[in-house]
Amino acid sequence: MEKVRLGIIGVGNMGTAHLNNIMARKCPEIEVTAVADLDTARLDNARAIVDKARAEHPEIPEIATFTDAMELISSGQVDAILVAVPHYDHPRYCIAGLQAGLHVMSEKPAGVYAEQVRELIAEADKHPDLLYGLMFNQRTNPLYAKMRDMVQSGELGQIRRTSWIITNWYRPQAYYDSGSWRATWSGEGGGVLLNQCPHNLDLWQWITGMPCKISANLHFGKWHDIEVEDDATVYVEYPNGATGTFITTTGDAPGANRFEIVMDGGTLICDGNSLILRKLEMPEPEFSKTNKVAFAAPKVETITVDCTGFGSNDQHVGILNALADAILHGGKLLADGREGIKGLTLSNAMHLSAWLGKPVDLPMDDALFKEELMKRVATSRRKENVNSVISDTSASYNI
Repeated sequence: MEKVRLGIIGVGNMGTAHLNNIMARKCPEIEVTAVADLDTARLDNARAIVDKARAEHPEIPEIATFTDAMELISSGQVDAILVAVPHYDHPRYCIAGLQAGLHVMSEKPAGVYAEQVRELIAEADKHPDLLYGLMFNQRTNPLYAKMRDMVQSGELGQIRRTSWIITNWYRPQAYYDSGSWRATWSGEGGGVLLNQCPHNLDLWQWITGMPCKISANLHFGKWHDIEVEDDATVYVEYPNGATGTFITTTGDAPGANRFEIVMDGGTLICDGNSLILRKLEMPEPEFSKTNKVAFAAPKVETITVDCTGFGSNDQHVGILNALADAILHGGKLLADGREGIKGLTLSNAMHLSAWLGKPVDLPMDDALFKEELMKRVATSRRKENVNSVISDTSASYNI
């Protein structure tokens, strides 16, 4: 195999973005050979994108189009699939792809609730020769890659506190009105935590590890006419006694992005554009134990951290090129799909905490979360999909 033949399932916003990147020759070891979508207008748009690229690069293959994702999966025309559909269907098509002997890349999140994602992981484990990856493109960001390295190395001691204010996910009402599945329990399964923040929740746990207790205050339809959360303030506790906060919304304009990690030896501050270390001359536990002056504090040096050599700015393209490298040359995925359960568990626990009005311990009760979610699905404003989601939350209502 010289190139990976890729099938894209769902050519809406993200699926089209991936198609454009590949047609722009940014992924030299991938060629799109098929796409699937229920919307024939989207299929026509995908053909137009490919035809335009072929006019300049005749070696680009024509694409097959399908209105049924399962037909694409069984067509024999692809080696791998990229799943870019509404959230409930992510596990369904990933499982089908693996069972058909295909490598799988999925858009985030891994699914809507942990129980269905555990089924997907179990299926992936049955196929050690196949790859299952997630589109966690923010892991390619040099700032976060370096941040993780510094935390995981232990050079600054233990984590004492984490704080992420991530409110630059602003969305106007028109965004939510752009699709009937958006911002509904039956169509999307959640709001800002499940749609915009999977990247941040993944990075949070990837860098600092998983907490053991979560207490969340969520506001549902606070800033928009929607039924899911668009504002969240969350408090967590870690096994070592550290604490953390996570604040997000789609209602702030302008928003902010500030991620702080306080450790024994100093504080890392990432504002999305730079990484700053406020390094203590002496670790705080040692200073507090030896100092004899009542109002003294450790001396601090402010350092702009050099992130050269960590990550890249390739984002989605980097994830796809890593997939191709792993398939063709035995390289490594940037984000194994099995890791998606961690960030999803965080959002599930946040929802459950808000619904129950009390803290939730991790590991959480996955069955209880699904039960509570289905109560909300049953009264969702997107009525046409309610019954299929309740009976089979992998229902193919939309590809």
